[in-house]
Amino acid sequence: MADTLSLARPAPPSNLFAANVLGVTHYTDTLFAFTCTRPASLRFRSGEFVMIGLMNGDKPLLRAYSIASPAWDEALTFYSIKAPNGPLTSRLQHIQPGEEILVGRKPTGTLVLDALSPGRRLWLISSGTGIAPFVSLIRDPETYERYDQVILTHTCRSDPELEFGREAVAAALSDPLVGDSARAKLQHVTTLTRAPHAIAGRITDLIAGSALFFKLGIPDPDPAHDRIMICGSVPMLSDMKAIALARGFEEGSNHQPGGFVIERAFAS
Repeated sequence: MADTLSLARPAPPSNLFAANVLGVTHYTDTLFAFTCTRPASLRFRSGEFVMIGLMNGDKPLLRAYSIASPAWDEALTFYSIKAPNGPLTSRLQHIQPGEEILVGRKPTGTLVLDALSPGRRLWLISSGTGIAPFVSLIRDPETYERYDQVILTHTCRSDPELEFGREAVAAALSDPLVGDSARAKLQHVTTLTRAPHAIAGRITDLIAGSALFFKLGIPDPDPAHDRIMICGSVPMLSDMKAIALARGFEEGSNHQPGGFVIERAFAS
């Protein structure tokens, strides 16, 4: 009995769950995703983020990550950069199935449907790993119940960096729960900044100059019926927020729904 107890994993701090890694996919030298078990009592809204991490000696090392799986899923998926010198990601990128990670007990965030006022068309504007919360939302039935059209944009530097998003959209289109709605309402738009592509350039430039809407054959977003969610790098968030405000959109929150939202926790 003593030997068995000595091999047991120590209990996580009271504000964290322990979850087992189920699978890991490496997309590029700088991007990977992993799936872990979902603690039975963990509840969240599609689009929210949670603190995750690893033990660092006797203390947890944590970072905020958007949950890239929908609220109904039995597992949790996360999408991450690989930062060689990052305190957490330098270790997290090497995790293997069967190992344990820490997951916070209190998901939160502003990239949720309740933070937007009613509308007809939903724009999900993302760059890099900022696509993660929108991967959750495009597999949530409520997204399609609320909107007639859902347009997901994903901007990266090179084509391999788009693969996680492509897989996510394919999963939504074939999902027994939302597949019919996704095939009817979801449009996936990719852009690249450092390689030739059907639509090339920074998403902020493409939106500010209306080139994106011209290419898609869709009118410029109208505060009367369009709604916008934005997630990406800090400069992209700042620029997109300024564009949205200049076009007459009002920022929303969990307490006061509006025409657009950004994830404030990632903006500072």
